[in-house]
Amino acid sequence: MSDAGSSSITVPEGFTLHTENTSHILISSKEEAFLNPVQEFNRDLSVACIRVWSEELNREKEAKWKQAQERRAKREAGGEAETGQQKKAKTESTGPSNGPGDDLLGDVSTAGSTYESNKREVLYRPHKFVLLEALSATGLRSIRYAKEIPLVRFVIANDLSPSATAAMKRNVELNGLGPSSPDPADGSSSVVSEHQPLPDRGKVRINEGDACALMYNHRTEKTRVDVVDLDPYGTAAPFIDGAVQCVNDGGLLCVTCTDLSVLATTNYHEKCFSNYGGIPVKAEYCHEAALRLVLNTLSTSASRYGRYIEPLLCLSIDFYVRLFVRIHSAPIEVKKTASKTAIYYICQGCQSYYEQPLGRIVEKVHERSGNVNLQFKTQAGPPVPPKCTECGSALHVAGPMWSGPLHNNDFISRVLGHLEGNQDRYSTAVRMKGMLTVANEELHIPFYFTPSRIAGFFHSVCPPLDDVASALLNAGHTVSRSHALPGSLKTSATRQDVHDVFRSWVKKHPVRMDKVSETSLARQLLAKEARTEANFTRHPRSVTQASKVKLVRYQQNPTPNWGPGTKADSGTKRKREEENE
Repeated sequence: MSDAGSSSITVPEGFTLHTENTSHILISSKEEAFLNPVQEFNRDLSVACIRVWSEELNREKEAKWKQAQERRAKREAGGEAETGQQKKAKTESTGPSNGPGDDLLGDVSTAGSTYESNKREVLYRPHKFVLLEALSATGLRSIRYAKEIPLVRFVIANDLSPSATAAMKRNVELNGLGPSSPDPADGSSSVVSEHQPLPDRGKVRINEGDACALMYNHRTEKTRVDVVDLDPYGTAAPFIDGAVQCVNDGGLLCVTCTDLSVLATTNYHEKCFSNYGGIPVKAEYCHEAALRLVLNTLSTSASRYGRYIEPLLCLSIDFYVRLFVRIHSAPIEVKKTASKTAIYYICQGCQSYYEQPLGRIVEKVHERSGNVNLQFKTQAGPPVPPKCTECGSALHVAGPMWSGPLHNNDFISRVLGHLEGNQDRYSTAVRMKGMLTVANEELHIPFYFTPSRIAGFFHSVCPPLDDVASALLNAGHTVSRSHALPGSLKTSATRQDVHDVFRSWVKKHPVRMDKVSETSLARQLLAKEARTEANFTRHPRSVTQASKVKLVRYQQNPTPNWGPGTKADSGTKRKREEENE
């Protein structure tokens, strides 16, 4: 999406103009800074989420301000009433006269009327927030934030590479967001007034330096920022510790990780453990496990400083994961972290999973007062024998990872409401609406399955998605879709209940057992009888709003060979070689 302003921009030789929404940047042919056009969806989603969060934060600030004003008004009213009663008692004790007492009362009323007349109506000023983008590269994301989010005070755009910061300065000036030039008339005067306003440093303020050092410099309460955005080339793990410290209470932390070859497979489990403190999953739900591993890293990093996380929206998208998390400070909530963390035993055959929470919470009600006291206990385990109870295959351990909710439904509903009235502002609005609608209906339980994969385990014909959902719903379980994989289902049923549905399906659609090996997984699963007969009658809740919305998984390619590029050459290696010579 572009505007008419791009036609009036002069593009220097050796540069190409890239326009995204109302923002324009110049891209050098020398690849001095990295830009990924594929992540336009990421940037659109980030603008919408940060804008909705800022409006919610402003409402919270306004509500607190109104409460403070009400308390102040009550105190002032109580003080005035007390003063009036004291004066009245003094007058009654002295009796009526034309002496100083009458003059005093007259002065008080006059003073009171003067005070009332001098009272000005106090209005609430909207809360403007500060955003820090630790790894800005071309600065496109920072420029979009500054131009498209009304409540932004200013954006700190940082990068370690001198070539990237040079590109940022060029792009920020191109969009008119840089520092304002001083007025020559004011500069000619040698006398500087103490009431003269400070020079405008611009809405996007560029910093060249190490991202971790910058965030550690903002970790004190007076210097904290409201939003931190981490969008690195690869893993965000080295920046998380500094990020959770420099965000204000109630602030927003936005994290992107593109290293799904580490997070979503067991090929590099040792690297995943060193980066995220957990072992990944090798199963069809590996992308959701990747989200939960990153959330666990955020949670454990924040809990070291008496802080806890509130996931607002966590999505697995294309080749990366994107998380929007609020950071709060509360010791009692930090104690609950262990009960929201779990290790999972994953079957290498049928991909069944068994959850092992690390802690549990026991609520005890005090008999006299009725207060609820929380007791934090350790969790017994393990939950399974050495072999899978369904197929007898070996289990591998995954985690620890976050076992709590991935999304906040109220937040997603507000983002969808914002998107409904501003579709023309986002090029990827159709995809945003589809993915957010599915995420909003997603059950707050771990992991999903696809009927096609389960049918493959049974060597049977794959049943329709609605038939599987209806069978589970008719059995009394809850069902939803998952945003991470088209054609997937989440359910409150156990994997044994899911397998029973497929055993009932196989009775109606028999499997040729002569084609099934004696040692195969299918024979192990079919050897068991279904405990209950599944009812495949179409259930009214099997078709949800998410199933009506077309989930656009990938964007339309605007140009040939469109996709993620190679990492930009920062020039640091070349600089070291020149110094050695």
